[in-house]
Amino acid sequence: GKASPSLPMLHRLVEALETNIGWMFEQVDDDEAIVFRAGARPLISLDALRRGEGISLERIIPYSPGHLLQCNIHHIEADGESEGPIQHVGEEVGYVLAGRIKLIVDGKSHDLATGDAFVFRSELPHHYRNIGKERASIFWVNTPATF
Repeated sequence: GKASPSLPMLHRLVEALETNIGWMFEQVDDDEAIVFRAGARPLISLDALRRGEGISLERIIPYSPGHLLQCNIHHIEADGESEGPIQHVGEEVGYVLAGRIKLIVDGKSHDLATGDAFVFRSELPHHYRNIGKERASIFWVNTPATF
């Protein structure tokens, strides 16, 4: 049969394999590109992985095993939310480009709106959801690359 593992389960699996989730889903670009044009960046839907609604990642830095940083724009449709919480090694920083989200870190809820920013240690359990009526977008960076 087929299985749809959750994102937390995938994090544990790739941690045991000493790689990251991008390795499982994306082709490696051997060209060490510097510029990634709007409309040409990879877009990954997480619905099947997170069993959530309306979440996609727009890759700002395409997957490469040598990258120290991971950077995506998280697009969350109205009522979309990540399955969570997840935790892993590292640090994360984000900036809300549009919309309103609730970020839950270590059991504490934070309502964020356009222009708000955040930073936290990735070892703390974390997840998020769109609390607005329109699509929300977050510019999200973490190190080391985990997805």
